[in-house]
Amino acid sequence: MKKLISLMLLLSTFSIIFISCGESKPEIDKMALMTKANAVFQQLPAKMPGSENDTPELIALGEKLYFDVRLSKENNQSCNTCHVIDNNGAGVDNLPTSPGSIAKTIGVRNSPTVLNAGFHFVQFWDGRSPDLKDQAKGPILNPIEMGMPDEKSVEQKIAAIEEYQTMFKAAGIAITYDNLAGAIAAFERTLITKDRFDMFLKGNPQAITDVEAEGLALFIDKGCTTCHTGPLLGGNMFQKMGLLKPYTDTTDKGKFDLTKVEADKYMFKVPSLRNIALTAPYFHDGKVADLKSAVTLMADIQLAKTLTEDETTKLVAFLESLSDIKLAKAQKKVQ
Repeated sequence: MKKLISLMLLLSTFSIIFISCGESKPEIDKMALMTKANAVFQQLPAKMPGSENDTPELIALGEKLYFDVRLSKENNQSCNTCHVIDNNGAGVDNLPTSPGSIAKTIGVRNSPTVLNAGFHFVQFWDGRSPDLKDQAKGPILNPIEMGMPDEKSVEQKIAAIEEYQTMFKAAGIAITYDNLAGAIAAFERTLITKDRFDMFLKGNPQAITDVEAEGLALFIDKGCTTCHTGPLLGGNMFQKMGLLKPYTDTTDKGKFDLTKVEADKYMFKVPSLRNIALTAPYFHDGKVADLKSAVTLMADIQLAKTLTEDETTKLVAFLESLSDIKLAKAQKKVQ
C-alpha cells in the first residue's frame, strides 16, 4: 500500500512538472534572432561620413558656434535651443514645434534629433538639404527660426568677435558663412550615440532583455522593416505618411511643397529610430505625444495592422533598447 501511494505521488509530481513545462512559454532564441537582425540592421559606424577631414580645432569652433545665441537676430537662440544636447538632452527640445528667435514666431515642423544626423541620407523632413553643412545654413537665416537677415550680416557679426577671430584662424579657415556652417557640421559629426541594441548586434545576447528581444522579433515579423532598416533603423528613404490609411492631419504635404510633384504628396524622410524613446513628441508635426501611441498609429496607417496591448508593449520595449545608454540612464534619474 505504501509503495502504491509513493508511486502515485511520484506520478503526480511528474504530471505537474510536465503540465508546467507544457504551459510555460519557451525562451526566445536570441542567437537565431541576432542572425536575423544582422541581416536587416547594422551597427552604427564609429565615424560619420566626412569626418576624416575634421580637425580638433574645427570641431571646437563648431561646438562654440552650435551653442552661441549670437547667431540669431535677437541674440536669444542657438542651434542647441531646438536641438538640445547639454543637460542630457537627446538632440531635441521635446516640443511639438519650436519657438523662433523673433517673438510670437513658431516653426511648423517638429525638430528632429541632431544625434547621429550625419548618417542620414538627406537632412530635414522633406530632404531639402543633402548634408549637415547645407542643413546648418538654413535655420540661421530662416525668419521663423533664428531670423538673421542674410549671410553677410552673420559674417560681420561673427567677425567682430575677437574670440572667433582667433578660433577661425586656429582652424585655418576664413570667417565666411560657408566655413561657419562647415564648422558646425564638423562638430555635429561627433554626435554618435551608443546603445544596447548595437551590443546585441555585435554578439552579446544579454545586451537586451527577453521582452525587448520579443519586441525585436515582432518588429521584423510585422513588417516595420519595410521602412526602418540599416544602421539608423530609418533615415535612408522617403515614405508616404499614411501609406495604407490616411494620416489625420493633411495640412503639411511634405516633399510636395518643394517639388510640386503629385507623387511626393505626404512624403517625408523616414525618421531614424535610434533614441526614439527619448525624442517625444512624434512625427513631422509633433502631434503624437507618446511612443506607445506612435507605434499603434504606425502599425495602423502604414501597415494596416492592429496590435494587441501585449505586442505594443513589447515593441516599445525594443525601441527603448535603441536609446543611448548614458542618456537613458540620466533621463530615467530625472523622471
